[in-house]
Amino acid sequence: MYRLLADEPFRSRVDWDKAFVFWGDERCVLPDDEGSNYRQAQDLLLSHVPVLEKNILRIKGEREPAEASVDYAQILKRFAAPGLGWPRFDLVLLGMGEDGHTASLFPGSQVEANSPTLAVTAGYQDRPANRVTLTPLVLNSARNILFLVTGENKASALKEVLSGTYRPELFPAQRIRPTDGKVVWLVDEAAGSKLPLVE
Repeated sequence: MYRLLADEPFRSRVDWDKAFVFWGDERCVLPDDEGSNYRQAQDLLLSHVPVLEKNILRIKGEREPAEASVDYAQILKRFAAPGLGWPRFDLVLLGMGEDGHTASLFPGSQVEANSPTLAVTAGYQDRPANRVTLTPLVLNSARNILFLVTGENKASALKEVLSGTYRPELFPAQRIRPTDGKVVWLVDEAAGSKLPLVE
């Protein structure tokens, strides 16, 4: 998707000088580390489009998780929508892991968050354990949420998230239920192979 946005015809359809880019989560690594979400976005999209540097608001993953979390909460507060302590995003792009996690909200993590960001310590497929994530408070206030889910290894979790019993402690993606917005799931055939058919 980032590659498509960075190329024509889509690149010229976005008013990039009005775009603000935030992160839903980040690994606590240096910004030039291959595991950095910032670096991946920079390499695939941001370095190819005329978005203003001051409008790129990354999580400072080079800091300790607690410090980076507090710092990002303060950044979010600077852009807060009326009545909120954070911006009301026009679009949130999320993925989902094979365990049903989204952003860095993992199974067993705190379900009821009372802050916009959290410091997270979790191990997932040999990736860095220390992360910062936005919480459902922020994500669920968005106008539009787009989930991109691919791969057969996610089919069982996707079935539970979309049509199973509501168990947000086991399947954190179930926590994404916007209060005044909509969710769209873009799922490939492999990831959707266990979903019930709708006639």
